[in-house]
Amino acid sequence: MNLLSECINIFDIEIAQLIKVKDALDNNIVDIVNEIHNCKGKTVICGVGKPGHIARKIAATFSSLGIASFYLHPGEALHGDLGSLNKDDVIIIISNSGNSKEILKLFPTLKLIGLKIIAITSNPESDLALYSDIVLCMPRLQEACNLDLAPTSSTTAELVIGDALAVVVSMMRGFRKEDYALRHPEGALGSRLLTRVSDVMRFGSNIPMISKGTTVKNGIIEISAKGLGATLVLDSEGVMTGIITDGDLRRALEKNIDIYAGMVDELMTTDPISTHKDMLAIEALKIMQQGKRAVSVLPVIDSMGRPEGIVSNHDIIRSGIIL
Repeated sequence: MNLLSECINIFDIEIAQLIKVKDALDNNIVDIVNEIHNCKGKTVICGVGKPGHIARKIAATFSSLGIASFYLHPGEALHGDLGSLNKDDVIIIISNSGNSKEILKLFPTLKLIGLKIIAITSNPESDLALYSDIVLCMPRLQEACNLDLAPTSSTTAELVIGDALAVVVSMMRGFRKEDYALRHPEGALGSRLLTRVSDVMRFGSNIPMISKGTTVKNGIIEISAKGLGATLVLDSEGVMTGIITDGDLRRALEKNIDIYAGMVDELMTTDPISTHKDMLAIEALKIMQQGKRAVSVLPVIDSMGRPEGIVSNHDIIRSGIIL
């Protein structure tokens, strides 16, 4: 037995069955999309056995894309969970045979509640198909299992149908990256789209600051104390007028300037790049790494030019944000 060939064959079988399902799609899937899009309640996904696992995944995908959804286990539904449904909901029931007894026991109550019932099945003559309002009927599929018994190709097709419904409805609703990030605040995308400079900046006594007219020696002491490789220079009104960095000091030494006798006014950069606290941290990182002048820190100033904080590229990267 060539194991690689056997594995590839499973892919070939499932791909072929997916193409068969795709070619069989009709306007019923459009009707389902419209029902979900116009649903004023929740989109409930139900299934038992292997289709039940697929139903859980579909419900999770719906929720990720902003469509209020949850998985309903048929057994638990018969013991109280039907109370979570109302007439404004849509329920999608997945059953390849369409005759699972656990599913069929739900119908008397589902009909009394009055919600829209959608079926995904391979059996157009099944009781599930008969009792449902809209039926997406898949063709008879060859399972990838060598016995043609274990749900494999059929569950893959059910999963792809669920993905299609979720993605198309989210597109119709104008779902954005920002909306996705709100539902995934701990993910990489959530960090990129939600984290602002104010969330990662250093503020208060952690801001390296000296006054204009201070000696370079005292500036070096402040740079070393705060550990950011830079210090802001403020005028008598507390407005930032410049910044001195390790790079400024190195350049001064290269020019044989006596940095201990000089004043910070002579060495500071008078037009430092800055940011504001409401900027996305990812945008601040782009300024630091991709701007005209590569820098490792950005002063965070208010509308009057007074410092509210300082942010370093390391602070942003430590928060999980990278370009």
